[in-house]
Amino acid sequence: MVVIDISIDRGGCIETSELRTQVDPVFVKHGIIHYCVPNIPSRVARTSSIAISNVFAPLMVGMGELESMGKHLKKNVGLRHGVYIYNGILTNQIIGQRLGIPSKDIDLLMAVF
Repeated sequence: MVVIDISIDRGGCIETSELRTQVDPVFVKHGIIHYCVPNIPSRVARTSSIAISNVFAPLMVGMGELESMGKHLKKNVGLRHGVYIYNGILTNQIIGQRLGIPSKDIDLLMAVF
């Protein structure tokens, strides 16, 4: 059995996941092979660039329609979950813990700004 945890950069979705790098990406725990590397799309850069462009075009149009990124973040919860820094404040708790940087919940920040 193999587990590929594609949400490891947000803390992971499998209890046995551990954040790894491309240098040492695979480990075995409880007889299960794990692959838990953040930013997996970087392995296929051209395809990822095309896919990201297809995602960002509607987001850019949405920002234009709502006149600001802040308004767009308030309306679009999915986009809000992808924001790691808002107004200079780290919003990802996992990254903050790993790097020893304080972080704040983006939903709370959205209520303030």
